[in-house]
Amino acid sequence: MAIREILEVPDPRLKIVSEPVADSEFNDELKQLVEDMFETMYDAPGIGLAAIQVGVPKRVLVIDLQPEDPDADPIECEHDGHKHTHPATKKEPRTFINPVIVDPADELSTYQEGCLSVPEIYADVDRPATCTVRYQDLDGKSHEENLEGLLATCLQHEMDHLEGILFIDHLSRLKRNMALKKLKKLRQAA
Repeated sequence: MAIREILEVPDPRLKIVSEPVADSEFNDELKQLVEDMFETMYDAPGIGLAAIQVGVPKRVLVIDLQPEDPDADPIECEHDGHKHTHPATKKEPRTFINPVIVDPADELSTYQEGCLSVPEIYADVDRPATCTVRYQDLDGKSHEENLEGLLATCLQHEMDHLEGILFIDHLSRLKRNMALKKLKKLRQAA
């Protein structure tokens, strides 16, 4: 496993439309890519990552909402000389290969979204509240599943990456420009 570099705006590769994973590509190389993507996502930290975000234009997504684990002890850590306690989470890794959304809901839900490729920027985005997704797993087996809530939103966000779309592309031009200016200032200050 390896942590890969996450591409950030304005890298032009983030605008590439990703290619489907062919039947012949369900192999050890694909499994290695997925392992690396999970390691990279957890390290960032994030809850979703598309292969194009690590420079691989393939229709591969990994998601782990990492829900709180009520049975585990809280985690204590120290940042900037301050001790913090965080609820423990459990890993629930999900891999979606060649995902296709069928039957998105008319009803919308709004979540404040962020993106590892647009660091430190957050904005409300409206997306279908529920959707049905068809996808393949790491062995190439096909699945169909109804998703709702944060998982539905996260899947749609990551699927946008496969089409070369970032969450800030859903914002008005004014809000998008403000977000990009803020990102530029953050980078200059770092």
